[in-house]
Amino acid sequence: MNDQAGLPSLSDLVVERVGFGIFVVDRDLSVLSWNRFMQDHSGFAAEDVIGRSIFERFPDLPRAWLTRKVESVFQLGSFAFSSWEQRPYLFQFDHDRPITGGVDYMQQDCTFMPLMHGREVVAVCVTISDVTHVSVMQREREEAVAKLREYADRDGLTGIANRRYFESRLADEFSRWQRYGGQLSMLLFDLDHFKRINDEFGHVAGDIVLRSMAQRVADVVRNTDVFGRFGGEEFALLLPCTPLDDALYVAEKIRRTIGDEPVEVQGVIVPVTASVGAATARTGSADYEGMITEADAALYAAKRQGRNRSVALA
Repeated sequence: MNDQAGLPSLSDLVVERVGFGIFVVDRDLSVLSWNRFMQDHSGFAAEDVIGRSIFERFPDLPRAWLTRKVESVFQLGSFAFSSWEQRPYLFQFDHDRPITGGVDYMQQDCTFMPLMHGREVVAVCVTISDVTHVSVMQREREEAVAKLREYADRDGLTGIANRRYFESRLADEFSRWQRYGGQLSMLLFDLDHFKRINDEFGHVAGDIVLRSMAQRVADVVRNTDVFGRFGGEEFALLLPCTPLDDALYVAEKIRRTIGDEPVEVQGVIVPVTASVGAATARTGSADYEGMITEADAALYAAKRQGRNRSVALA
């Protein structure tokens, strides 16, 4: 208190009016000071908290963590800090962000400051900063970046992986196969006479056929497989841990999935079949591109043999 007419000191006014929480505890975690921010957000006035253990009024606080944090400041005599990214909040305070912000409580940065008397730490001052807006903005930014990254990996028409992403995964799996061995296969397939479908029914119908075929195949492949559009009407399927014989079995499954039922486009029945080429990683292969070349050769062999079939080269 200021001795002039009993007015509060300027420092007291600052502590009371700042836009962040300030409270002080002793080594036993008893509260020595409690500012207006803490009062307004906790619902407890200073006289209800000061002189009591912080855990008496706030039993939900992380007791072990907070005790260690304060004790380290007493022992080392140096500042400590906790970010919302490490621990989203210390106190379960409400925030003023909309529910769509995606956070339950005010997100908080906490600073632990030693209060010294000479060389001795006599108390620890803890500040609570409301960083809810920052945290929500960062989460939204991270989600946006993740979506952009996902879109960059996806084919715009069919929604499955694009060629760039497929080849990246194929390169990773091929490198893993080179280090650890095992089995690795892939399929290349395209829709037979697709140009005829475009010419007869139109490009809009062709796009509907491509989307329909992509969805059919996506519904029958394993979660561990990578299914992508290679370009135009050509698709690829990466089959980790799969020998060539099993890959041919999958090829036949895909061929039947595509060809057993025509696609209906605006009331018009469009028959669709596919030719499939299979390849496997072979000892002595220099890189993953050899698998693509082999699968491509097998695909064209299937077309030369009459289409609507699966082929693997010996």
